[in-house]
Amino acid sequence: MLRTVKDLLTERESKLKNKTFMFWENEEVSYSLLLDRARKIGASLAGKGLNKDDKVCIWLQNRPEFIYAMFGCAFSGTVLVPINTQFKTEEAQYIIDNSEAKLLITQPDYLEMVSKIKPNCPNLKEIVVVDQAPPGTTAFSELYNPAKPIERDITEEDVAGIIYTSGTTGFPKGAVLTNKNYFVNAQQIAEAAQMTEADRFMCILPLFHVNGQLVTVLGPLYAGASMILTKGFSPKDFLARLARYRATAFSGVPTVYAILNSLPDAEQYDLSRLRFCICGAAPMPVEVFETFERKYKAYILEGYGLSEGTCASSINPLGGKRKIGSIGIPLKGQEMKIVDDKDQEVKQGEVGEILVRGENVMKEYYRNPKATEETLRRGWLHTGDLGYQDADGYFFIVGRKKEMIIRGGENIYPKEIEEVLYKHPAVLDAAVVGIPDKVWGEEVGAFIVTKPGMSITEQEIIAYCQDRLAKYKCPRQVFFRDSLPKTATGKIQKRKILEQYLEAKK
Repeated sequence: MLRTVKDLLTERESKLKNKTFMFWENEEVSYSLLLDRARKIGASLAGKGLNKDDKVCIWLQNRPEFIYAMFGCAFSGTVLVPINTQFKTEEAQYIIDNSEAKLLITQPDYLEMVSKIKPNCPNLKEIVVVDQAPPGTTAFSELYNPAKPIERDITEEDVAGIIYTSGTTGFPKGAVLTNKNYFVNAQQIAEAAQMTEADRFMCILPLFHVNGQLVTVLGPLYAGASMILTKGFSPKDFLARLARYRATAFSGVPTVYAILNSLPDAEQYDLSRLRFCICGAAPMPVEVFETFERKYKAYILEGYGLSEGTCASSINPLGGKRKIGSIGIPLKGQEMKIVDDKDQEVKQGEVGEILVRGENVMKEYYRNPKATEETLRRGWLHTGDLGYQDADGYFFIVGRKKEMIIRGGENIYPKEIEEVLYKHPAVLDAAVVGIPDKVWGEEVGAFIVTKPGMSITEQEIIAYCQDRLAKYKCPRQVFFRDSLPKTATGKIQKRKILEQYLEAKK
């Protein structure tokens, strides 16, 4: 079997046929139906004159058509370019234009924005719409009826997707992922999670994100398992869905776990088939981790990865030694190390930048050779994340390189302070950022969301930290907010927090 998404689906369908691959609402989609739709959509895309390497943007919320289109791209050799469903006109236009997309698959919710975008994107030739397609667009259902069958040979070096980073600094960059990247990382994830054909992985994260695509679509596909597709995370019916579909695992971000910790009725649901839960996308506060496991009697696997590494690079081994607060050890087939600013490996326990190497690492940033050269140096992916490695080989994250606070020459890692804040009984969400200061260069600022019905003062938070941290690490200012800005995958956007703070200071 070639290491391509196309070959993976074809091979699994040959053995599993009528087994349910995807549960969606009251529908069940078999392996055979998924393969049939992938082939037909692939043939339709090729029949429209799209060549291998032509870009297809998908701007859809979680729904089966996203997955059908994703595999249709894999069969036609066209390149999947997902768009964040929270994006507004200019943000989406940047990705469509930068990727040079020739076709856009979307839904009626975004058509008003699409009408403003299309005149500014000369490469965009056709708009395909699910549900109701207005004049001038193509109905998605037409892709199920190609003019003729067209099969293309796909190699593992062919580009499968371009994933645009969340743009925490400047414009998003497009991580170019090959078929080999997708296949290898799906295999690594499936093996690390010990997935079997009996598993049912619930997808609550957005499919435009690599976590959704790899952990809950391609990983289960590799294992011959099933997935449960949902529209997204909804606290109101999440536990009921887990019980209804008899899910064995799901992948969430720290925010999801923090919300689940506050739900009052967990005990009434039968979650006995739940083997474990995966946490990624952002570091999990230890207090949230421990509270969740006590409440749900569930087992959390915390891992680490980034789009430039396809999805996952490390995890606490299932059934092996687990260290709460650690991102675990590298997945089989990957290497990780910690280096200083000169790319020299540091001593055990010393903080430096986390580097990753393996067949999961992206090919390049699309149309951005400068960023590619900076990020892929000496054969290693420079992640921009700061961490250290302990005596057992386990890795720990302390923060983003660009988020490190330098106060009077002292390096301060926000995550260390946030871990303390999350242990306070009144704190629901917390973010620590460096605030410009004329004397110290930067000061430590804490932005906090309190739990419903609870309150606390700035002085109490500062005193709480001073009892637990060196004085220079403690927040000098505390700001209370109703909510903190987040990406669609739940990452707190510290750049936006700082921008809002600076704007308010003007």
